[in-house]
Amino acid sequence: MSMLLIPGFMLDADLWRDVTPGLGEFGPFVHADLFQDGTIKDMASRVLAQAPETFILVGFSMGGYVAREIVRQAPERVKALVLIATSARGDTEVQRQRKEAVAHKPDSVSFKGLSTAAVASSLHPDNAGRQDLIARIQAMGQRLGSDVFRRQSLLERVDERHLLADISCPCLILAGEQDKLRSRTEAEELHEGISGSSLQVIEKTGHMIPLEAPDELITVMRQWLDGLEA
Repeated sequence: MSMLLIPGFMLDADLWRDVTPGLGEFGPFVHADLFQDGTIKDMASRVLAQAPETFILVGFSMGGYVAREIVRQAPERVKALVLIATSARGDTEVQRQRKEAVAHKPDSVSFKGLSTAAVASSLHPDNAGRQDLIARIQAMGQRLGSDVFRRQSLLERVDERHLLADISCPCLILAGEQDKLRSRTEAEELHEGISGSSLQVIEKTGHMIPLEAPDELITVMRQWLDGLEA
């Protein structure tokens, strides 16, 4: 079995650096390429073309939308699904306005990176001053650069809540205790919509669970995955 890891907005494989050592028996690990396409469907198709025949699928935040599209495109290949700090809701009016602003910026406007304030606001209050975490998140964004920022910023997220019942593989949903970007209600919507799914809340973390609480994430995932094999 392999584990396919899908990062979130302006994040790369470094998102999982502290998680994969504790999940070694579920590897090898494959890191999804979300950096060349401008739609969720195209991202999912590219990931599937590069993925093993079957795998455990893990999607974080934006990657959760891609993960569910992968399940729709190739349900027989997904043996288990883990959704972390994500949602099935579509874009809000505020998000649509932000996309309009990005779309109307000339290509010549360079990407200056994710702001310290924006990154800090995604973290648990106890972690908001952790410069190591903030710098690590910003470094991922800088590596990906302006073209990826534009494509990912313009991604359309449609409301998928009516499609959740079609997911039949085992599913674990994880939420951060103080996630300001994705609410507990959104996690509960996923749980209610996906029959037989499990929902767990990880304490003392904000949105960036794989970075803020890797040990807790490992523990919860291992227990759940071990339970599937029992």
